[in-house]
Amino acid sequence: MGHNNIPLSSTQLVQAAEQLSPEELERFADEVAALRARRKAPLLTPDESTLFALINRSLAEADRRRLEELGRQRSDETLTPDEHRELLTLQQRLEARHVDRMRALAQLAELRGVTLTTVMDQLGIQFPDHP
Repeated sequence: MGHNNIPLSSTQLVQAAEQLSPEELERFADEVAALRARRKAPLLTPDESTLFALINRSLAEADRRRLEELGRQRSDETLTPDEHRELLTLQQRLEARHVDRMRALAQLAELRGVTLTTVMDQLGIQFPDHP
């Protein structure tokens, strides 16, 4: 294969790949897979990557389970004063995460030049008060 800028057919590429050593073929296959992934999923800018990290951040699993447990105890009216303080602390953490998430979503919408609702719809994000 030369560098004559003549496009090769997929058949020609496979024929050329047949000439590669097993190691070269593996490397080539990895490069083709990476190329395919890049074309299917556009790369995020560093700013978008940072925002997506904030958008996808959630409470630790143990904290979520504890929050649910304390919520049930509150409904059953069996919370101790210490558990009530713990529940309030966990709720504040969760609310802070929601605030961070909404800020990141708003910044992402601004970066992309669309509305917050549009970004949320594109990402499939719904909040209880957002149908």
